[in-house]
Amino acid sequence: MTPRTALGALHIGALMFGLTGVFGKLAAASPTVIVFGRAFFAVLALAFFARFASNTHWQRLRAQDGRRLLLGGLLLAGHWVSFFIAVKVAGVAVATLGFASFPAFTVLLEGLIFRERIRANEILLVVLVSIGLVLVTPDFDLASGATTGLLWAVASGLLFSLLSLTNRAGSAHVPPVQAALCQNVVVGLCLLPWAAPQLSDVRPIDWLWIGLLGVFCTGLAHSLFVASLAVIKARTAAVVFTMEPVYGIAMAWLLFDENPTLRMLLGGVVIIVAIIVSSQLGGGSKKPKVGAQAPSH
Repeated sequence: MTPRTALGALHIGALMFGLTGVFGKLAAASPTVIVFGRAFFAVLALAFFARFASNTHWQRLRAQDGRRLLLGGLLLAGHWVSFFIAVKVAGVAVATLGFASFPAFTVLLEGLIFRERIRANEILLVVLVSIGLVLVTPDFDLASGATTGLLWAVASGLLFSLLSLTNRAGSAHVPPVQAALCQNVVVGLCLLPWAAPQLSDVRPIDWLWIGLLGVFCTGLAHSLFVASLAVIKARTAAVVFTMEPVYGIAMAWLLFDENPTLRMLLGGVVIIVAIIVSSQLGGGSKKPKVGAQAPSH
């Protein structure tokens, strides 16, 4: 893969991640069923990638690896369920922008968990993301669907941040595709008791949306991200993936007539600019660790 094709793959991956909320809204099913189906189809896609398109050799899992993957799968399940609740309650735009808060949580949690010094640009990131979230929220009435949805989306960002840190702790031993596949298996098994009674009521067209969500927005997008990082700097990847909310909001506007207000757009711009500036100032030119977590949701 050349740098140009890798950059193209990153943009395709960001577009697919941005379509996550769109497919979730198109599927007339509960968040639990959507997440279960997404995990099922993602396992198939990731297994195919691992078998035919990846040169990474799988590692034998140690006991601590198994515990981390189990915890990661539980966090992933909670992250996805809370995100799709936000989509159903408040729409794609609010859910996507709320989730975009996860880098701010990562900065704070890394300082607490790994006892790393928080730099000035990271403090700026937290402040700007907080301002952006305030702007995205039209009011702070918990009876409002937008406010409730944004809180679910922010919770989704928090859970994803915890997932990223969990994967970072075990990144030295488990390849990313192997970790993603194992965590999706945990997600499916975890949600099966709640999803099983509802599966017979899912319409074929909804299975199509869920299948696209699992194969393209999870398996293929994650695989493109991992493959592109072999030749693209982590900092470049971080900047490209700030386009994810833009793609999601644009598609929601085209398909669902979700017209974001000027205040919401301003909040989104503040969040995206904060992430870009932070990644540029953060010295992200280092290659990611083998277990780097794709910014998937």
